[in-house]
Amino acid sequence: LTEVYSSSPALGRYFRSAQVISFSNESSTVIYQLVFSVPPPPPIEGFMETTMNPDFIRNILRQNIYDE
Repeated sequence: LTEVYSSSPALGRYFRSAQVISFSNESSTVIYQLVFSVPPPPPIEGFMETTMNPDFIRNILRQNIYDE
């Protein structure tokens, strides 16, 4: 995760860390926490709604998986 997000053109400059919170072998489920920094005030117009949108962040990982 660290490599995926730190090398992302869209999120790399905001990405700070990734950590696995929980892992289950039985269900192949991983719960992780991603930490991003946010630009100082005043925030960029629409930044939280677009760049920090959970769907957008998830799609960065999804695209990386498809590319491999």
